[in-house]
Amino acid sequence: MLFYPQMNANQFSLLFLFALTASVILQLWLAMRHINHVKRHRGSVPAEFISEITQASHQRAADYTVAKTRFGMIVTLFEAMLLGAFTLGGGIEWINQLISSWFSSPLWGGVALIMGITLIHSLITLPFTLISTFKIEASFGFNNMSAKLFIADTLKTTAVAAVIGLPLLAGVLWLMEQMGSYWWLWVWAVWVGFSLLLMWAFPTFIAPIFNKFEPLSDPDLKQRIESLLSRCGFKTNGIFVMDGSKRSSHGNAYFTGLGKAKRIVFFDTLLKHLNASEVTAVLAHELGHFKHRHIAKRMLWTFGLMLGMLWVLGQLKQELWFYQGLGVNSQSTATALLLFFLVMPVFTFIFAPLSSMSSRKHEYEADAYAAEQASANDLINALVKLYRDNAATLTPDPWHSLFYDSHPPAALRIAALKKLN
Repeated sequence: MLFYPQMNANQFSLLFLFALTASVILQLWLAMRHINHVKRHRGSVPAEFISEITQASHQRAADYTVAKTRFGMIVTLFEAMLLGAFTLGGGIEWINQLISSWFSSPLWGGVALIMGITLIHSLITLPFTLISTFKIEASFGFNNMSAKLFIADTLKTTAVAAVIGLPLLAGVLWLMEQMGSYWWLWVWAVWVGFSLLLMWAFPTFIAPIFNKFEPLSDPDLKQRIESLLSRCGFKTNGIFVMDGSKRSSHGNAYFTGLGKAKRIVFFDTLLKHLNASEVTAVLAHELGHFKHRHIAKRMLWTFGLMLGMLWVLGQLKQELWFYQGLGVNSQSTATALLLFFLVMPVFTFIFAPLSSMSSRKHEYEADAYAAEQASANDLINALVKLYRDNAATLTPDPWHSLFYDSHPPAALRIAALKKLN
């Protein structure tokens, strides 16, 4: 038996409640620290940004951060109560019993259970999505999405998830039933293959369902980018501009795809606010991730982590206390899979700083590469504009940043780049 030789259902219920309560308290404590820290520094722009960021922009970023963080606290509490209702409250058990009476096949009954819980969760939390999009984002001038586009996106997302997710879920459940005690190796191999296939297919077949992608038309910028790609030894299937402005005024740029299907994508909002040299510096930063093999390292880490998690699930799947301790009376493949991935974040949240720390290290490395291949000053100018235009706080709470931030705080990041000049 894994973890505790004498574990029983009551003990596991108490362990789950303790972990859930501790996780929620920690998240709320971090959020309150963040709010208080940002509010304390709202009155004055940090000295290193005073010539680029106005007082009004700084205060807008502080207010936006506080609004999002406060709303996030409400969402955290609600999600915790919803998880408790699904598990110890008997929600999954009740829905499982209902679905079992509809399906004679355990396989398709399991698919229906997991998809049903996913749908119910999406519907219950839909109001939070609406508030975030049409109240918070809109009140700070970021939301450009209409109700019609929101509905269309929701329907498209549901359809794509069904087309892709249903066969995968059915295949996973079948393997869990048929492949014996080493089913977790088979499931892992299928998941890895599926993930790689999805990375390859996303830019060509999935992303165009939601956005329009036009080849970059600016000849000067295109020439700069092609020269940079040549210096860096990066081959791409195209440089595209995405109509991100139809949903939000936030700007971004990213790589997508796998192998020969790799694409460079710029949000149209990003190109409106940065000049050619700054765009090139931002792209050089992204190329730094490629050059340092950060994406490959993250993929290998994710694949390894998933292998470990599936092995743990393989042990827990055999234990009746795992089910009963989470409010489910009978063992089944589908409930094991569902319960494991529902409650796993409760037990792993404490390790979030490790992932954040690794990501921040990668960002510093990519910045250094951009300084070599383009210009540290151009990247600094681009980042400052992005902080300003996206209303990113310049004064995050250190502990909150330690846990959550995948990028270094603005002041530390700019200071590191200045040393590279």
